[in-house]
Amino acid sequence: MRRRMPAHDPLYDLVLMLDSAAPEDQRQKVLTGVESTIASAGEIVNTQDWGVRQTAYEIRHKTDAEYHLLQFHATREVLETLQRTLKIADGVVRFRIIKLAPGTPAPPANRPEPRPTGIGETVASEAPAPAAEPADVVA
Repeated sequence: MRRRMPAHDPLYDLVLMLDSAAPEDQRQKVLTGVESTIASAGEIVNTQDWGVRQTAYEIRHKTDAEYHLLQFHATREVLETLQRTLKIADGVVRFRIIKLAPGTPAPPANRPEPRPTGIGETVASEAPAPAAEPADVVA
């Protein structure tokens, strides 16, 4: 029987980065464990699989990870259990649990494609053409 969450339990985001080189069953085991931990004393509101993405920087000699977002209501005990288990779980590259402020908009349905490296740098072939010289006006 599922426990109904009181309105005062806050909403949390869990961004989970799993080792893309780990076996599929190991990654699935971590996800299943997280979901069952949350469901034991909380409620999952939204889950999104963002797929394998390149990381912004190298983490433990890894340059990419499989990203997942879980939004949930939970008690402090659930958060402590998640923190403890995810720190020692094999296949977890990094994770972050964030308490959302009331009124925070929902995440987009699909995570946008990753930006290519060098965003913000102007490539010579893509640089805007110089403005044309104004023509002399003959009256």
